[in-house]
Amino acid sequence: MRRLLALAAVAALAIGGAAVAGTVSHPTEAKALDNGLALTPPMGFNDWNSFGCNVDEQLIKQTADFFVTSGLKDAGYEYVNIDDCWSEKQRSADGHLVPDPVKFPDGIKGTADYVHSKGLKLGIYSSAGDKTCAGYPASFGHETTDADDFAAWGVDYLKYDNCGSRNTPETEAGYIDRYSRMRDAIAATGRPMVYSLCEWGNFDPANWAGDVGNLWRTTGDISDNWNSLKSIIRKNMGLYAAAKPGAWNDPDMLEVGNGGMTDTEYRTHFGLWSMMAAPLLIGSDLREATPATMEILSNSEVIALDQDSLGKQAKPIADGNGHVVFAKPLANGDVAVALYNESDSAATISTSASAAGLPAAAAYKLRDVWQHSNTESAGTISASVPAHGTAIYRVSVDHQWNSYPPSTSAGVDAGTVYAGAPAAILDPGKANPVTTSVTNSGRVPVLSAHATLTGPDGWQVKATSGTSAAALPTGTSLNTRWQVTPPADVSPGTYTLKVHGTYRWNGHAYSADGSTSVLVAVAPTAGTHYLSDLDWLSADNDWGPVERDSSNGETAAGDGHTITINGVTYAKGLGTNAPATITYFVGGTCTALNTDVGIDDEKDGSVANASFEIWVDGTKVADSGPMTAADAAKTLTADLTGAHVVQLVANNQGDSNSDHTDWAGAAVTCS
Repeated sequence: MRRLLALAAVAALAIGGAAVAGTVSHPTEAKALDNGLALTPPMGFNDWNSFGCNVDEQLIKQTADFFVTSGLKDAGYEYVNIDDCWSEKQRSADGHLVPDPVKFPDGIKGTADYVHSKGLKLGIYSSAGDKTCAGYPASFGHETTDADDFAAWGVDYLKYDNCGSRNTPETEAGYIDRYSRMRDAIAATGRPMVYSLCEWGNFDPANWAGDVGNLWRTTGDISDNWNSLKSIIRKNMGLYAAAKPGAWNDPDMLEVGNGGMTDTEYRTHFGLWSMMAAPLLIGSDLREATPATMEILSNSEVIALDQDSLGKQAKPIADGNGHVVFAKPLANGDVAVALYNESDSAATISTSASAAGLPAAAAYKLRDVWQHSNTESAGTISASVPAHGTAIYRVSVDHQWNSYPPSTSAGVDAGTVYAGAPAAILDPGKANPVTTSVTNSGRVPVLSAHATLTGPDGWQVKATSGTSAAALPTGTSLNTRWQVTPPADVSPGTYTLKVHGTYRWNGHAYSADGSTSVLVAVAPTAGTHYLSDLDWLSADNDWGPVERDSSNGETAAGDGHTITINGVTYAKGLGTNAPATITYFVGGTCTALNTDVGIDDEKDGSVANASFEIWVDGTKVADSGPMTAADAAKTLTADLTGAHVVQLVANNQGDSNSDHTDWAGAAVTCS
């Protein structure tokens, strides 16, 4: 993992930055980058997310072949990029990087020639230190030599990482100096080469990197899980003002197809990267790609949003309770609108054409870029969006709007115990109130509207109000009340309620569907319980799974160690990797939570930096503040009286390092 590999290099900086013998720091005056490249975000492939150090010439050639045969090249994918571990462990006697002859028998030049023969371009990797993140020789102090070699080999793209020792200061000015050196060395070769800064977001590169590189990493490394994706979206989405043709925010490579998330989450990943004008660099093994993966990666309508020539990153125009609305102006006057559901339960999310920045009009065409279908709206843009899902519409003023069916949506509201709760909680064996809606947002009425609600097998669902309406004029809804009764002996877990709405327009039948997740949960029994002995509702973790009674080892379950904070060991607790969130149902029966928190001693105290929070029914009730591994454990407590849900939240405090965040001895007292 790049994070683990990087720690030794970053730790070396804390010990002493003069590890590059004979190198003297001469601050470089920043010069605006204007290389005419990456006028739209780069698209291509990078091997790291799926292969790590297992890169070789065969993989790169086979990926290039697949780009051509699969249609990905025609879809816009252009760069086939080699990441770390491509060279020998030592430079040559005359100071050059040497391609590993076993991995690359034809050298980087021969590999580049092959990629170029397919009408594609080749990328290479180095770092702005003396070593790469995997410990191979890097380019600090050798910028001219390495840039000349890259150019001679036919390299078209350089990813430039942030590992290794150097004697420039750990400041914004120091970072600008290091990265500008390679920028100028590339420019001096005369070869066009996209320059990608992998600075990890340490010194807010969105504020300065547009003068240095074509794209810049805004966050730490992505990992193939929902919590990592959600965190990175949050960090990148507010940086929209910095993006422009030739200069892009980079929230890291794509994980689509690597298997750690659902297809719904991968569509959110790909769709929001496109909305945010991010580079689209595939990070999975395309030779093993499923049809679902290929459908996402080759969606031309979503790609068109990313590659739009206006070069605008989508701006968040609404954000609340885990529901975010993005608007992205497009070159032809259209606006792309994304309805993003960060929460753990399906929800109806809405905005308006005016809020998205469209001019006033009688009606608008809504082009669903996932379903490839058109509807018309009087101005409302609305959809039932699954948990972790994103609906995306290309919205335009279209005077032929009356040739499209009205835009409709259907939703289920089972109530929540507090605003922003992960899901409604239903009592087994009891009739729980639920409401459905079928809404017409179109300019003209729909006819013969009808709603049907279904639950899991064995659940009783009974309508207590009308399920049909002769007509739904624009802006009106068919709202139906129901009683939903889970069996008394139903097992705890998450279940789905689905609404199916039907209607007619212009003599044809149409439908709209929605759903929501509901929880059946069991509160802890009387007594004091370690949280590591209880079942959680959900557990999101950055690297590896949440561990019970051990630290987090970042990879497989059970790969951690005894929890140890500042020399104190704990037999019980939870091991997480920030950012992480663990959610428990306490059902109003518990009175208190107590835990010691801190960064595990297996992390270097000079670089790890995290904070710990306890949230009760959507309200933060305890906060450790920033902590490093040099700090002793802090005790956090929370009053749980009357609470339904408690969440343990570990935050990465802005650095890019994986923080092993321990919840030592975490326990609840219940009555």
